[in-house]
Amino acid sequence: MIRTRLLDREVGQAMSALSAAAKRGLGDPVLAELVMIRASQLNHCAFCLDMHLKAARRNEESEDRIQLLDAWQETQDLYSERERAALALTEAVTVLTEGFVPDAVYENAAKHFEEAELAHLVALIAAINGWNRIMVSRRIPPGGYRP
Repeated sequence: MIRTRLLDREVGQAMSALSAAAKRGLGDPVLAELVMIRASQLNHCAFCLDMHLKAARRNEESEDRIQLLDAWQETQDLYSERERAALALTEAVTVLTEGFVPDAVYENAAKHFEEAELAHLVALIAAINGWNRIMVSRRIPPGGYRP
């Protein structure tokens, strides 16, 4: 069953503001899309995957990098060390079933991001996880997003 009302307007505006601020603070739109795609893959959010795949392509991300993102750990030369650190942090923050984010994962990300960038990266990961949960719980199907 598709639930038509996504969320309250005030909540939607706050979520959108958080997402926009986190992306701006990260300063790398391609990396932001990779992070949001990876979290959406882990959370099985088809709507967000559709949205962020389209956005990544608009940002001229390569099809190879998009298609192999689910296996980024096996593709040593396809993603930079900075991107790999961000993707590892994305996975650790998204999948908290084993407890806290491992110190080694966070410390590795801290090597590649300045303090403010890292704060924005964590906020972006939190925001996309929030959006994924909203869209999945509301059963919003892919295809409705228009840039």
